[in-house]
Amino acid sequence: MKIEKLTKQAFAAFGDVVEIEGAEHFFINQHFAERFNNLANVDVTDEGGLVNISIAAATPRPKPIAIKLMERHPLGSQIFYPLQDEEWLVLVCDDPKDKSTYRLFQATGQQGINYKKNAWHHPLLVLNAGKFIVIDRRGPGNNLEEVPLTRHMAILS
Repeated sequence: MKIEKLTKQAFAAFGDVVEIEGAEHFFINQHFAERFNNLANVDVTDEGGLVNISIAAATPRPKPIAIKLMERHPLGSQIFYPLQDEEWLVLVCDDPKDKSTYRLFQATGQQGINYKKNAWHHPLLVLNAGKFIVIDRRGPGNNLEEVPLTRHMAILS
Protein backbone atom coordinates (compact mmCIF):
# COMPACT_ATOMS: atom_id res chain seq x y z
CA MET A 1 0.00 0.00 0.00
CA LYS A 2 1.35 3.40 -0.99
CA ILE A 3 1.97 5.87 1.85
CA GLU A 4 0.64 9.35 1.13
CA LYS A 5 1.72 12.61 2.72
CA LEU A 6 -0.98 13.80 5.13
CA THR A 7 -2.51 17.03 3.81
CA LYS A 8 -5.77 18.79 4.57
CA GLN A 9 -6.99 18.26 1.02
CA ALA A 10 -6.10 14.56 0.82
CA PHE A 11 -7.68 13.78 4.22
CA ALA A 12 -10.81 15.97 3.91
CA ALA A 13 -13.22 13.08 3.19
CA PHE A 14 -12.25 11.45 6.51
CA GLY A 15 -11.93 14.52 8.75
CA ASP A 16 -9.59 17.36 9.66
CA VAL A 17 -5.81 17.56 9.76
CA VAL A 18 -5.03 19.29 13.04
CA GLU A 19 -1.99 21.52 12.55
CA ILE A 20 -0.99 25.10 13.19
CA GLU A 21 0.25 25.77 9.66
CA GLY A 22 -2.20 28.17 8.03
CA ALA A 23 -4.40 28.37 11.14
CA GLU A 24 -6.06 31.46 12.55
CA HIS A 25 -3.77 32.71 15.32
CA PHE A 26 -3.36 35.58 17.75
CA PHE A 27 -1.37 36.46 20.83
CA ILE A 28 -2.71 35.91 24.34
CA ASN A 29 -1.32 36.20 27.88
CA GLN A 30 0.20 39.64 27.36
CA HIS A 31 1.92 38.40 24.16
CA PHE A 32 3.76 35.57 25.94
CA ALA A 33 1.75 32.92 24.11
CA GLU A 34 0.35 32.53 20.63
CA ARG A 35 -3.00 30.78 20.24
CA PHE A 36 -3.85 28.82 17.09
CA ASN A 37 -7.62 28.63 16.86
CA ASN A 38 -10.33 26.54 15.18
CA LEU A 39 -8.09 23.61 14.30
CA ALA A 40 -10.85 20.98 14.10
CA ASN A 41 -14.59 20.47 14.41
CA VAL A 42 -15.26 18.56 17.65
CA ASP A 43 -18.63 16.87 17.02
CA VAL A 44 -19.67 14.74 20.02
CA THR A 45 -23.10 15.83 21.28
CA ASP A 46 -25.33 13.19 19.60
CA GLU A 47 -27.46 11.28 22.13
CA GLY A 48 -26.25 13.41 25.05
CA GLY A 49 -22.53 12.97 24.49
CA LEU A 50 -19.92 15.12 26.20
CA VAL A 51 -16.37 16.09 25.31
CA ASN A 52 -13.76 13.69 26.70
CA ILE A 53 -10.09 14.74 26.83
CA SER A 54 -7.51 12.06 27.56
CA ILE A 55 -3.95 10.99 26.83
CA ALA A 56 -3.14 7.74 25.04
CA ALA A 57 0.30 6.15 25.44
CA ALA A 58 0.93 4.15 22.26
CA THR A 59 3.52 1.52 21.41
CA PRO A 60 4.55 0.30 17.95
CA ARG A 61 3.05 -2.90 16.59
CA PRO A 62 5.34 -5.70 15.37
CA LYS A 63 6.44 -5.32 11.73
CA PRO A 64 5.04 -5.99 9.28
CA ILE A 65 2.02 -4.33 10.86
CA ALA A 66 -0.97 -6.68 10.59
CA ILE A 67 -4.20 -4.86 9.80
CA LYS A 68 -6.89 -7.01 11.39
CA LEU A 69 -9.80 -4.63 11.93
CA MET A 70 -11.20 -1.23 11.15
CA GLU A 71 -13.42 0.88 13.38
CA ARG A 72 -15.64 3.93 13.31
CA HIS A 73 -17.51 6.10 15.80
CA PRO A 74 -21.12 6.87 14.76
CA LEU A 75 -21.86 9.36 17.56
CA GLY A 76 -18.79 11.55 17.61
CA SER A 77 -15.59 12.75 16.04
CA GLN A 78 -12.21 11.67 17.44
CA ILE A 79 -8.97 13.67 17.57
CA PHE A 80 -5.45 12.31 18.02
CA TYR A 81 -2.66 14.86 18.43
CA PRO A 82 0.94 13.77 19.14
CA LEU A 83 2.83 15.12 22.12
CA GLN A 84 6.22 14.39 20.54
CA ASP A 85 7.70 15.22 17.17
CA GLU A 86 7.62 11.68 15.73
CA GLU A 87 6.07 10.56 12.46
CA TRP A 88 3.10 8.21 12.71
CA LEU A 89 0.62 6.50 10.37
CA VAL A 90 -3.09 7.03 9.68
CA LEU A 91 -5.05 4.30 7.88
CA VAL A 92 -8.58 5.07 6.66
CA CYS A 93 -11.04 3.66 4.14
CA ASP A 94 -14.48 4.22 2.68
CA ASP A 95 -15.48 0.55 3.01
CA PRO A 96 -13.56 -1.96 5.17
CA LYS A 97 -14.53 -4.81 2.81
CA ASP A 98 -13.14 -3.05 -0.29
CA LYS A 99 -9.33 -2.89 -0.19
CA SER A 100 -9.30 -0.46 -3.10
CA THR A 101 -10.79 2.23 -0.80
CA TYR A 102 -7.97 2.11 1.77
CA ARG A 103 -5.60 5.06 2.13
CA LEU A 104 -2.48 5.20 4.27
CA PHE A 105 -1.10 8.57 5.36
CA GLN A 106 2.15 9.47 7.05
CA ALA A 107 1.65 12.24 9.58
CA THR A 108 4.43 14.39 10.95
CA GLY A 109 4.88 14.78 14.69
CA GLN A 110 3.28 18.21 14.31
CA GLN A 111 0.07 16.98 12.71
CA GLY A 112 -2.93 15.50 14.41
CA ILE A 113 -6.10 14.17 12.86
CA ASN A 114 -9.78 14.52 13.65
CA TYR A 115 -11.84 11.64 12.30
CA LYS A 116 -15.34 12.66 11.26
CA LYS A 117 -18.27 10.72 12.68
CA ASN A 118 -18.53 7.36 10.86
CA ALA A 119 -15.08 7.62 9.23
CA TRP A 120 -13.58 4.13 9.02
CA HIS A 121 -10.07 4.06 10.47
CA HIS A 122 -7.56 1.75 12.04
CA PRO A 123 -6.71 2.19 15.73
CA LEU A 124 -3.66 4.35 16.48
CA LEU A 125 -0.54 3.33 14.50
CA VAL A 126 2.78 4.65 15.78
CA LEU A 127 6.28 4.00 14.45
CA ASN A 128 7.85 4.86 17.84
CA ALA A 129 6.34 4.86 21.33
CA GLY A 130 4.61 8.11 22.16
CA LYS A 131 1.74 9.91 23.79
CA PHE A 132 -1.25 11.54 22.14
CA ILE A 133 -3.92 13.95 23.34
CA VAL A 134 -7.27 12.36 22.48
CA ILE A 135 -10.45 14.41 22.24
CA ASP A 136 -13.56 12.36 21.67
CA ARG A 137 -17.00 11.54 23.01
CA ARG A 138 -18.09 10.12 26.33
CA GLY A 139 -21.63 9.41 27.41
CA PRO A 140 -24.57 7.17 26.62
CA GLY A 141 -25.01 5.22 23.40
CA ASN A 142 -22.81 2.91 21.39
CA ASN A 143 -20.05 4.97 19.79
CA LEU A 144 -17.84 2.13 18.54
CA GLU A 145 -18.36 -0.14 15.56
CA GLU A 146 -15.58 -2.59 14.68
CA VAL A 147 -15.25 -4.74 11.58
CA PRO A 148 -12.79 -7.65 11.81
CA LEU A 149 -11.02 -8.24 8.50
CA THR A 150 -11.15 -11.83 7.31
CA ARG A 151 -8.23 -11.21 4.93
CA HIS A 152 -5.58 -9.35 6.86
CA MET A 153 -3.41 -6.75 5.20
CA ALA A 154 0.09 -5.78 6.24
CA ILE A 155 1.95 -2.49 6.33
CA LEU A 156 5.66 -2.91 5.84
CA SER A 157 6.75 0.57 6.99
